[in-house]
Amino acid sequence: MFIQMTVRVSHLGAWPLLFFLGFMGIFLSDAVKAAESESFSNPAVTARLISAEDGIAPDAASVSLGLALEYGEGWKGYWRTPGEVGLAPKLDWAGSTNLKSAELLWPAPERFEAFGIENFGYSGQVVLPIRARLEDAGHPLELRARVSLLTCSTVCVPHDFELSLALPQGVGIDTKSAGQIATYADRVPAVPENSDIRISVTALDTRDSALIVVAKSDTPFGQVDVFPEFGPLVTFGKPDIRLDRDRTELWAQIPINAWTEEHAEPSVTITDTGRAITAPVTLTSEPPAPPFASADPRASVLKVVAVAAIAFLGGLILNVMPCVLPVLSIKLTSVLKATGQTRQMTRNGFLFSALGVLTFVWALAAALVFLQWIGVSVGWGIQFQNPVFVTLMFMVIAVFAANLFGAFEISLPVALQDRLGASGARSGYISDFGTGLLAAILATPCSAPFLGTAITFALAGTRMDVMVIFTALGLGLALPYLVIAARPEWVTRLPRPGRWMLMVRLLLGGLLLATAAWLLFVLVGVAGGRAAAFVSVLTAVFIVAASILRANQWVRRAVLSACAFLAIFGAGLTSTPDRTTPGVDATSQWTDFEPIGIARHVSEGKTVFVDVTADWCLTCKANKSLVLDRDPVRAQLRGGSVVAMQADWTRPNENIARFLERYDRYGIPFNIVFGPGSPSGIALPEILTPQAVLDALDTASVRSVASE
Repeated sequence: MFIQMTVRVSHLGAWPLLFFLGFMGIFLSDAVKAAESESFSNPAVTARLISAEDGIAPDAASVSLGLALEYGEGWKGYWRTPGEVGLAPKLDWAGSTNLKSAELLWPAPERFEAFGIENFGYSGQVVLPIRARLEDAGHPLELRARVSLLTCSTVCVPHDFELSLALPQGVGIDTKSAGQIATYADRVPAVPENSDIRISVTALDTRDSALIVVAKSDTPFGQVDVFPEFGPLVTFGKPDIRLDRDRTELWAQIPINAWTEEHAEPSVTITDTGRAITAPVTLTSEPPAPPFASADPRASVLKVVAVAAIAFLGGLILNVMPCVLPVLSIKLTSVLKATGQTRQMTRNGFLFSALGVLTFVWALAAALVFLQWIGVSVGWGIQFQNPVFVTLMFMVIAVFAANLFGAFEISLPVALQDRLGASGARSGYISDFGTGLLAAILATPCSAPFLGTAITFALAGTRMDVMVIFTALGLGLALPYLVIAARPEWVTRLPRPGRWMLMVRLLLGGLLLATAAWLLFVLVGVAGGRAAAFVSVLTAVFIVAASILRANQWVRRAVLSACAFLAIFGAGLTSTPDRTTPGVDATSQWTDFEPIGIARHVSEGKTVFVDVTADWCLTCKANKSLVLDRDPVRAQLRGGSVVAMQADWTRPNENIARFLERYDRYGIPFNIVFGPGSPSGIALPEILTPQAVLDALDTASVRSVASE
């Protein structure tokens, strides 16, 4: 039933009632406005100050405030520790009256990725609670807040604005604002005394490359995350978090992207479903090992098998990569030497060559595991960063080339040959073993398709993973030797020995001479021009001495030993690289590698192309000459909208090593494109094509709708 009620008043009597209602409306309107400030708003963020109290009650010494932020779709703001890139919001209260102090509280953050870097902050709606204390209890409060904050989408935009809020004397609660402030105050991480989470162990890995955090909880963990805080100069990557079967014990390994001993008081924040804790940490030198696996063991085994197959394929493809030039002469020498041998001797010779390949691969795997354990950045081909190693390889290749040109013959001492067997067959097998060993060494400056994936998986896994993956890689690299060992009769199809073998020998000597020249070029980049000249002179003396000092064996051996010793160890002592910014020519399109600057360039709407290269990386040189230094790619890189950064890893460089680790890469070449359309980066394959580079540049340069 609908009942209509009508109130009649006289014309004169209506004025007092209207006046009263109008007065109450103005009063109530002012009271509502007093609970929040005016808004600052744009497509990226809307901000305002809110208060749980409508006014300052008698004898009240504090009030509950909040900075209410609402980020636009696709936009994010930052936590008190923003990560490697970003700025935390700041409030300046200068100009406020009756304000003694204002403490900004920080609700637990979320993790998000920007420009390929892990950052901590907020999206959507968030209220940062503020504990405000008054100078004079019970007196009105006038707030003037100068707010500085940074918002990021596909670009980053700084904001600087003022908010004001006046709270007169009075009583009353703004239930909506009070509820918002209370909700986010509950999300502020607790201290250990008030939490059921206990951080029992924290340690800095002895390799200085990862932070290990162990925590226990009285109740099972849900969706858990870990946020370390060491100050602005120390940054971290995405953590590897593992929980035990009951989900009450946590182990996390967090890679360190940048480290300094001058860090602030370290702490770690652990967030979970509906709870969070911040606790100080104590760094130790003995990190605890992971007590539990992160995945089903059967699935892990299958994954290792799958990656081993990829490694085998990568090793096989490595035989036809640009590094085939230095390896080709070694392999052809093996085939020529097999001409005229018995079937069994040919098979054994190629089996020993395959064993030489595998021996080097196993030794390299063991060395990488050891270097990784003691804290040295590791990767495929990094032995060419060592001037002593490059010197040794240069001398060996130069001596082999001189041998093929007929300057002298290389043979084992007679006494050693007698021990190995009167027929000298075993001596030949040792030579075959050395051939495979040298071929594998010279193949490592190249990176083949599938090889990067396999090496990354191996070096990021266990020691057993490293050995299995590298063994599969070695089998792929040694497959040509194994195939001929299985079918030795194929060697008999070569023409009969004759003058043609002399021509082939000179051709192979020329190939090795070109390889020696390349190694000398690498040595210039690694050790400097003086060291390279010193080594080349001593190598020349070594070859001349081996050619002419045949009468007196003791003099010959003394001279050869002295030359080898001075060249190998002198290279390390006289190593003074000439270039301060290797690989970057001021007249080219390349600029110095600056990982921190990538975010800045992208926020300005530019596209960034990063090329990680080295003088010893033959695949890098092939990519540069066939793709990057040719139009239309060169024209794109020289365009004003593209910043082309070149990171030269010829010599060890911690910034480049950590950049590679951030993207799970342990070998080069590595090319990646950043831009407004792909701030996280588009990684390119090891073997570049013009179309792949142009497509990545176009994709990265397209700005998303959220940033408009």
